[in-house]
Amino acid sequence: MKHRTQIPLRHFFATPPTPCPYIAGRLERKVVTLLTGSNPNALHEALSLAGFRRSQDLAYRPACDNCTACVPVRIPVRDLAMSRSQRRIVNRHRDIVARSCVPEATREHFLLFRRYIVGRHSDGGMADMDFSDYRAMVEETPVDTELTEFREPDGSLYAVCLVDRMSDGFSLVYSFFDPTSDRASPGNFVILWHVMEALRLGLPHVYLGYWIAESRKMAYKRRFAPLEALGAEGWYRLESDEAPAGDDPTGLPDAAE
Repeated sequence: MKHRTQIPLRHFFATPPTPCPYIAGRLERKVVTLLTGSNPNALHEALSLAGFRRSQDLAYRPACDNCTACVPVRIPVRDLAMSRSQRRIVNRHRDIVARSCVPEATREHFLLFRRYIVGRHSDGGMADMDFSDYRAMVEETPVDTELTEFREPDGSLYAVCLVDRMSDGFSLVYSFFDPTSDRASPGNFVILWHVMEALRLGLPHVYLGYWIAESRKMAYKRRFAPLEALGAEGWYRLESDEAPAGDDPTGLPDAAE
């Protein structure tokens, strides 16, 4: 019997059905809870191991009627076998400078966020976000959160990733990048950088949120092999041929949470 995550007793609430952003014709529902209490980091970790994701001070997980398409996935970083294309991505970004910083909304970051949204997701649910909305996304966190920013050699901002730190790794919450850059696969690079950073720090996992086999938006996650998924009996390794590779990730590792 595989280990099951124990979640402290607390209140959970279900959202009303809304159109699914990933599979046409289906309805989406979520179960949510507030990340409150004396130790929100421990609560967040327990919920993350049970397949929940964080949005500001809420933890949520899909609870759709008659649908289990959303599968939580993570990269076991010590076992990741970089493909030739992934090694090329890392090599092409070798002059990018990365640093971790406090989760503080800056005008510079917001302007890049807006360029990214307009360039990649102008018809999505985040298209009308203003600076106050962006600030809430970045700063309203009760857990150990940081921003990873990536800069070109000339100092210009290239990409930003909102990251939750956990005792067993990184949970990538949201990323955005310069949509006009000539560099290839910036979204994949952001993930690969966090994989390498987790290895450097001795952390075993990078959490990528949900994977949906029927969604082309999420197919890129299968490029990170081996990949672990959460099932009824716990975390297990997906077969390498279970899904094809997809396009470069955009936005959240979940594409549009």
